[in-house]
Amino acid sequence: MKTKLVIFGSGDIAQLAHFYFSTDSDYEVVAFTVDSDYIDETVFCGLPVVPFETINQQYPVDSHHIFIALSYSKLNAVRKEKYLAARHLGYTLASYISSHATVLNEGRIGDNCFILEDNTIQPFVTIGNNVTLWSGNHIGHHSTIQDHTFIASHVVISGGVNIGEQCFIGVNATLRDHITIEAKCVVGAGTLLLSDAEPEGVYIGTATERSRVPSSKLRKL
Repeated sequence: MKTKLVIFGSGDIAQLAHFYFSTDSDYEVVAFTVDSDYIDETVFCGLPVVPFETINQQYPVDSHHIFIALSYSKLNAVRKEKYLAARHLGYTLASYISSHATVLNEGRIGDNCFILEDNTIQPFVTIGNNVTLWSGNHIGHHSTIQDHTFIASHVVISGGVNIGEQCFIGVNATLRDHITIEAKCVVGAGTLLLSDAEPEGVYIGTATERSRVPSSKLRKL
């Protein structure tokens, strides 16, 4: 029998969580929940949407798990707040780990993690609680990703990297080996990081500018 699951959220990530948990896990999604002030519709993905303030009355903690399906809004602070609130109520926080990911770290993955397809997690990696790994990342051996961090797609994290709490690592970023990314750092899309990152640092690579030559003038394309 599948474990019953309630998903916190009613946006795109919640819809994706519903898809992944429903098609590739041992969970049965039975409802969604959000704060009462944010309930616009009472049905989402064909399931009821109920107030989080009364969730344990309708879906008790002893028979239901919960998953917080939120993004990196306010540098992961909103997801962290709801994660802690669900734990305070006594819920078990579910993790989703894609069957299409390569996971070689002997299960050192916390709760409320969202690990999508084509991630490669090498041996001796440690992943904390409430961590999102979008699709297609490389997490190098002996690296640590601490709680409440969001890693976007196609990020290369080399061996022995330590990423602190509440960080955001953007699409196609590359982190060299044996560096430390302190808490609440933002590493922008396409950034190459070769040394330690200080707390609350923002590291953004230079964006590609438009060429002065229009596409209609290119001779070899």
